Amino acid sequence: MKLVLQRVAWARVVVEGAVVGEIGHGLLVLLGVERGDDEVGARELAERLANYRVFSDERGKLNLSVRDVSGAVLVVSQFTLCADVSKGRRPSFDPAEAPERALALYLDFVRALQSQGLATATGRFGAHMRVESCNDGPVTLLFERPPPSRGPAGGVSNPPQALA
Repeated sequence: MKLVLQRVAWARVVVEGAVVGEIGHGLLVLLGVERGDDEVGARELAERLANYRVFSDERGKLNLSVRDVSGAVLVVSQFTLCADVSKGRRPSFDPAEAPERALALYLDFVRALQSQGLATATGRFGAHMRVESCNDGPVTLLFERPPPSRGPAGGVSNPPQALA
């Protein structure tokens, strides 16, 4: 599972001219589900995200989570995050999970955020979306939780990592 997290002043998703998801101050999350991802990983990543400190405290240090600042989260499905771009001149989407399974895991992730007490909005899975946002900082991070099948020997995956 891969996600791009952006700290935003506001964000919204528009489908066919209508706003389908919108937040004020908080996090915009672009979420890609890969083959082999599972419910446990979705819940772990959502819990980590809910508590990850990406908002500034009174000294300007990144010491506050989205929960600490009473922020909201907008989650947008983004299968293109799973693309293999290592060869050729066009991405391969073979690593992306099948749509039905990806939708189930996307919804698990959203429900896990909601169970953390976070106000959560979504885009529309599988739709052509226009995502609009105002980055705050900007602060943009990439999280990746490899599927268990890609983890170290024994089928146990690495813990989620945050890359700047």
